[in-house]
Amino acid sequence: MDSLLLLCARRVVAQRPLPTLPPVLYPVLFQAAFLDERPLVLQDLVATWPFPVLHVQQLLGHLDLSLFLPRLKCVRAIIQGVVAHLQRELEEPGRYSSLRILNMSMLPESESCHTVIGMKLWCRTNDLAKACVEVSKHLEEFQKRRSKHHKGCSRANTATAALQCPGVDIYTDLCVSKSSYRLLRDALQTGATGLLRLKCCKFNADNISASEIVTLLESLDPSCLRRVDLCFNNFGLARLSVILAHLSRFPELRSLKLEHNNVDVRNLTLKTLMRTRSVAQRLGMLPSLRELNLGSSRLSGNLHQILCELQSPLESLELPFCGLLPADLAFLSQSIHAPALKRLDLSSNNISQGLLEPLQLLLEEASASLLYLNLMNCHVDDSHLNALLPTLLRCSRLRFLGLRMNPLSMAALKDLLQKTLELPELHHVVYPIPKDCYKRGSPGFLCNFMGEELFSAASEEISQLLAIPLEPTSSELMFL
Repeated sequence: MDSLLLLCARRVVAQRPLPTLPPVLYPVLFQAAFLDERPLVLQDLVATWPFPVLHVQQLLGHLDLSLFLPRLKCVRAIIQGVVAHLQRELEEPGRYSSLRILNMSMLPESESCHTVIGMKLWCRTNDLAKACVEVSKHLEEFQKRRSKHHKGCSRANTATAALQCPGVDIYTDLCVSKSSYRLLRDALQTGATGLLRLKCCKFNADNISASEIVTLLESLDPSCLRRVDLCFNNFGLARLSVILAHLSRFPELRSLKLEHNNVDVRNLTLKTLMRTRSVAQRLGMLPSLRELNLGSSRLSGNLHQILCELQSPLESLELPFCGLLPADLAFLSQSIHAPALKRLDLSSNNISQGLLEPLQLLLEEASASLLYLNLMNCHVDDSHLNALLPTLLRCSRLRFLGLRMNPLSMAALKDLLQKTLELPELHHVVYPIPKDCYKRGSPGFLCNFMGEELFSAASEEISQLLAIPLEPTSSELMFL
């Protein structure tokens, strides 16, 4: 329910232009304009923002921003408000706004930039890049006009006058693809010393070359970058090593995603061994790295070759579709990472291929810290789950357990749910449709072959067991 203040603010932003209002009302007016999708009002508010910092995520923190992501007009209005502010301040410094920092980082985004919502994130990057270029052109035109108007002034004096406008730093997440590479490159290079400066907190690159990524990385502020996502680029070890060498200039880099990059260390030749060591050494030069995703890398017994140079323990390690062998999990269980792990994703690795015992050892080592465990599609059957349960119950801080797409029976699931009720923080268990619910002879992955009556009965039984209504998303999960 909206507060009385917000309700009043929504009435105010229904009109334009806004009346003269005290600075203290600007934050709630911003919330109301965003909530009611009034881009022109948002643009006016940002252009006259009376404070040095505008942090979008903090202002809208009490709202469910996932509902508002598609409102691209509002995001564009915020950016255009900054452009208008800079253009005005260039002409009359200090008169219109106090804004010096716009923070658009940490806004919700989809897991992948290939979804509809993710496309809005691409648009945000493009809009920011265009704004940088626009402000740069306006500055050039201003300097030319000023030079003509003050014929006696030198170019140095003209530039000094322009510097009276300190500009705005925009902290944001950037996504780049082949189609947007040149625009973003130009924006970063022209904006580095301009009035509108992009400060990248999270960098996401999809389907561009290693040399293009290096060019962009060289233009980023080393002090700001926290997260890098280089999924689906098919680099291989050699080009990945080149990119990692340039990441070492970012001392605060915390998270690195390298999923689907053709990393193959299964059969090491002398050449691939040298490249693997180069990758490992350069990962070891990232002092703040705490999260690493190597999904779809072909490791198969050589995980230690990649992680051996890391100096600090990882808190998040994602290894889906990596063809892990017992040696990989044995290495992890004895490494510095195990006691620090909060998130562990081993989905789509076959537990029936000797992984059960080393997994038990790993979970024992991680039991004091582990919050998230994903074992989706790991061929976990009733006997495996029964063996894992005692260890799982030692993970007292566990909040998420993913078991979908595993061949588990109703009896095994009931036993799991009953016993894990004693874990105080476990609130999200994603389980498969019990294999009992499939008709005899069905392949198990076609929903049309599922026994609907059996499934309804199982859903009701689980609901009663947990004493809570089953969420639709949970009841729709399939054993694939």
